[in-house]
Amino acid sequence: FHAAATGKPCYNLDSWAMRPDLLATTAAELSGDGNGIVVCEGVMGLFDGATAEQGSTADLSEITGWPVVLVIDAGSQGASAAAVLRGFATHRPGLALAGVVFNRTGGPRHETILRDAVARMDMDIPVIGCIPRSTGLSLPDRHLGLVQASEKPELDGFLDAAADLIDKHIDVDALLAKVRPLKSAQPGETPTRPLKPLGQRIAIASDEAFSFRYPLTVEGWQSQGAEISFFSPLDDEAPPDNADAVYLPGGYPELHGFRLATSNRFMDGLRGAADRGALIYGECGGYMVLGKGMVDADSHRHAMAGLLGLETSFAKRRLHLGYRDIELDAVAALGCGNVLGVPGARFRGHEFHYATVLKEGPGAPLFKSRDVAGNDLGLAGLSDGRVIGSFVHLIDHVDDDA
Repeated sequence: FHAAATGKPCYNLDSWAMRPDLLATTAAELSGDGNGIVVCEGVMGLFDGATAEQGSTADLSEITGWPVVLVIDAGSQGASAAAVLRGFATHRPGLALAGVVFNRTGGPRHETILRDAVARMDMDIPVIGCIPRSTGLSLPDRHLGLVQASEKPELDGFLDAAADLIDKHIDVDALLAKVRPLKSAQPGETPTRPLKPLGQRIAIASDEAFSFRYPLTVEGWQSQGAEISFFSPLDDEAPPDNADAVYLPGGYPELHGFRLATSNRFMDGLRGAADRGALIYGECGGYMVLGKGMVDADSHRHAMAGLLGLETSFAKRRLHLGYRDIELDAVAALGCGNVLGVPGARFRGHEFHYATVLKEGPGAPLFKSRDVAGNDLGLAGLSDGRVIGSFVHLIDHVDDDA
């Protein structure tokens, strides 16, 4: 939705998963484009991250110097919302809390109660706006978050209505007055190398079934000379014949099982690419499509590409969620020609899916996996020569020796 509203891609900034130089470089490039301000949306709560000290939105604010505008759901509270605000304001010393926006307010009287309660705190935290309840701007969700912007009927009208509401109920001038430049800390003298390209000519699956990819990763491949093309499996398009690498990112293939299973040109093209020695890499949903079969929420099994010995099911959903610190298996690394990295190369990424693994193998594992606390999570993913995949969305590698 951010990309649809602004006409620009959205980038992931992560103080746990990204090396400091990559984070600094990315933040500097975003701040220096001369086209306005950077709006960085936090995930989960302000202080929630990989650990208590690292990976949270508050941590990112401290690193970048960007101030925080806190949004509080005031739908079922009045003056108590001020106590919530005080708690956030004092929880982490030095937090640059620039103001608060109250969401889902009930009317003028409710707004007055909220503003008066904040004023009585005497903490010099301005109320930048109070956004009233609006059922027309509510978005449906599903098991991995909100529906995608591409699936929203009359998207332009929805965005226009949201903009009108903001213009009416937010003090935009006061908000813009809180903008601060990026901290003076600059990237290192040696440019940070992004993730290695999967090949010279990379074909990327891109549609409603394969929509979860990081723009920074793709741009990093391009910066190293890779040529990028896109194709739609849901439109039964095959990867180009000249592609020496095919990337199936995550998304919602489980919602399109029958359509994918019957997309013969796509499946034949994918298998053909593997037969001619192209690198085939699947993440999360893309990994499931590389498997033998996928059972949807209605217990219907759909045959997939059959390039890896994986069977998954959504008939009985199981949540898998968290950061991952992973190490590339030696057999997998050598089998795919060290495309991802050398044996033992370490990466950081994120896992978020509801699939139940019915069978995973035969085949060499792709990674050894640990959580943020260093707990061993066992082996992750599969590899069969130059066909590789796992449920982990790669964000960055740990060092430049990968």
